[in-house]
Amino acid sequence: MKKFFGEFKDFIAKGNVIDLAVGVIIGGAFGSIVTSLVNDIVTPLITLITGRLAFADMFVVLTKGLTEAEIPTTLAAAQEAGISTLNYGLFIQGVINFIITAFVIFLLVKFINKIRTMGAKKEEAVEEAPTTKVCPFCKSEIALDATRCAHCTSEVE
Repeated sequence: MKKFFGEFKDFIAKGNVIDLAVGVIIGGAFGSIVTSLVNDIVTPLITLITGRLAFADMFVVLTKGLTEAEIPTTLAAAQEAGISTLNYGLFIQGVINFIITAFVIFLLVKFINKIRTMGAKKEEAVEEAPTTKVCPFCKSEIALDATRCAHCTSEVE
């Protein structure tokens, strides 16, 4: 049992698990930001442009036998009355939420890849000066300041 908990402790202490935990926490916070962006900014703009009700109030009543006057105009009123509904507006809002999330993640990954590429270019630019040269006679690699090849004993400049 002690070995089991020791292995579990080692597993938790690994960097990947901690990175994953941080990613999940940041992802949750990011999700709430995107949800707010969709609910509080994008949806009202689309509603303004289309002149329709908010997405949350787009639904189809599934309960039969209701008169036109008994059908509520908002989803909240329908749920309060216990009326069965098909909430396609919430689905549309979820799709918009997903598209915005995917787009922002795409931009973030693109930005990170650009930073990595810039870092790789800097590493290439700092390439060290050569410390060896090739013997013109036997084509072996020798020290840059060598005057004679260690392999063929030819004199080199």
